[in-house]
Amino acid sequence: MKKRLSTIIVATVVLSVLVAACRPAPTPTPMPVAPTPTPVPATPTPAPPKILKVGLQGPHTGPNARVGEEFWDAAVMAFDAINWTIGPYKVELIKIDCESDPEKATRAYEEAIIRDKIDAGILNWHSSVAVALMEVVAKHKVPHFFGFGATELVNEKYASDPEKYSYWMGKTWASPRKLSIAYVETLEGAIEKGIWKPEKKTVAIYGEDTDWGRSFGAGIADQFKDAGWEVLSVDFFPIAEMEFYPLLKKVKDLDAEVFAGTATSPASYAALIKQAKEVGLKSFIVADGLGWVGEWYELTGDASDYVLDQIPQWTTPEAKAFRDEFEKRWGITPSPSAGGQAYDMTNFFIKIARMALDRYGEITRETLYKVGQEELWTGGLTYTREDGAIIMEAYKYVPETIPDPIVGMGYYIFPVIQYFGGEGKIVWPDVWKEADPEVPPLMRE
Repeated sequence: MKKRLSTIIVATVVLSVLVAACRPAPTPTPMPVAPTPTPVPATPTPAPPKILKVGLQGPHTGPNARVGEEFWDAAVMAFDAINWTIGPYKVELIKIDCESDPEKATRAYEEAIIRDKIDAGILNWHSSVAVALMEVVAKHKVPHFFGFGATELVNEKYASDPEKYSYWMGKTWASPRKLSIAYVETLEGAIEKGIWKPEKKTVAIYGEDTDWGRSFGAGIADQFKDAGWEVLSVDFFPIAEMEFYPLLKKVKDLDAEVFAGTATSPASYAALIKQAKEVGLKSFIVADGLGWVGEWYELTGDASDYVLDQIPQWTTPEAKAFRDEFEKRWGITPSPSAGGQAYDMTNFFIKIARMALDRYGEITRETLYKVGQEELWTGGLTYTREDGAIIMEAYKYVPETIPDPIVGMGYYIFPVIQYFGGEGKIVWPDVWKEADPEVPPLMRE
């Protein structure tokens, strides 16, 4: 029985195997395949922005730091208006401090060229600094636009080697002789109209002992002489001088009808004007540049009454809007001569940089220089009211005037004003005149 059962079991197993063998093999379940990802384009690494490095030269510290402050703040407002961007370039503004000293100025400028690698420079205040910096920019071939240094020494230096010194790209301020003649014409006009009847035509000349002071003094002295005036004395003093009593006593003893000159340090100039009142100076005072900083009246008070100065004015709505925004933003009152013109000339530089980019595809020392030579110096590129100029009607340079701008009505011109209570009334030229000049009270006695 057991044998039979074993046989049955074996047969069953064999039969099961045979049946299984005869069945079709099952279809294998395919292994899941991961989908092929859609290629995602790689995000390109943005190219670093191009940088345009601009050196702003001025007296940022020292006796004329107030001017440097106006320069810097005005330039910041100009670059703010374009978001510090010219095409693909981001503008980086670098402060170059002269400290009102030519030697310190040259060292600071060399450092800005070598360490900071500036592409161009803009602005400048002192004439003596301008003369010194002409050597630096010529050596390194860095174009510097619109220095304010007005002395004829800049013109003479340029004329001595026009190719070498062509990197000093035009003066903002025209030479003193081209502007100071307005004082002589103002006083001569007052005499012709019978407003003033001086006993004699005598003048004492003064000025700070700088290239600017000496240039202005020499120019206006010659102009008075040409008009038949006698120059009784010529005196120059250190830029930061504060003690003027000996000079003023000398002029008072000479009984000069006119006391004419210039200075650039606000504190020093204010001291001169206040001390002139203290000593009872009986002269018509010409104080060229007294109003070059916004707070000049806070420094002088009513000692400035009847003083003659030659200062551009806030004449247009756009100019007044700039003045008000400047004061609101920075908490100081700008002068048209410093802050106003610095704003204009920074915007003129921006126009030049845009032309360099449009014409040559890049803004570099070389392309800025080319635009300066090919367009600025030939009169092809100007900056006018239509461009946004707020002080002069037009800034224009031509080969006959370089490095000076064109001077005259419709271009670069300063009116003569007479101060009363901190406000200036235009007394020259006649087409702008608000009043005739008034003779100071002490001269009427």
